[in-house]
Amino acid sequence: MPRIHEVRQLPYAAEQMFDLVADVREYPSFLPWVTAVRVRSDDGVVLTADMLVGFKALKERFTSRVTRDRPRSIRVHYVDGPLSDLDNRWDFRPLGPDRCEIEFCVEFAFKSRIFESLAGRYIDRAFRKMVAAFEARAAELYGSGAKAA
Repeated sequence: MPRIHEVRQLPYAAEQMFDLVADVREYPSFLPWVTAVRVRSDDGVVLTADMLVGFKALKERFTSRVTRDRPRSIRVHYVDGPLSDLDNRWDFRPLGPDRCEIEFCVEFAFKSRIFESLAGRYIDRAFRKMVAAFEARAAELYGSGAKAA
């Protein structure tokens, strides 16, 4: 199963980054390819949502269950969609009042091995672009972080 793993140190509090990642409803406003989100349920800890992801004429719906442990971690478990499996986790570690380390890991498997081998060439770049979009959103919401660098 393909796996993407990123660790970044950022000039933002762990709580700020947790809140940004946990705000699934806002994803269409800043994440590339996310065109819509519909929250099915949210009890404050576990959220179930449908996410419409699209590029040009290709659109797919994913349903995921998101478990939030503020401010330490977010776990995303795949429920339904075009893949056979998708799990990811975000871990947030404070490095001081205005710095944190974020660890992002995603593992996924396509239903089709042929599609998996074709998409494998691009998926790493796509996930890295997604992580960069979260960083850009943090700068937009919380400032550039230059004071903490």
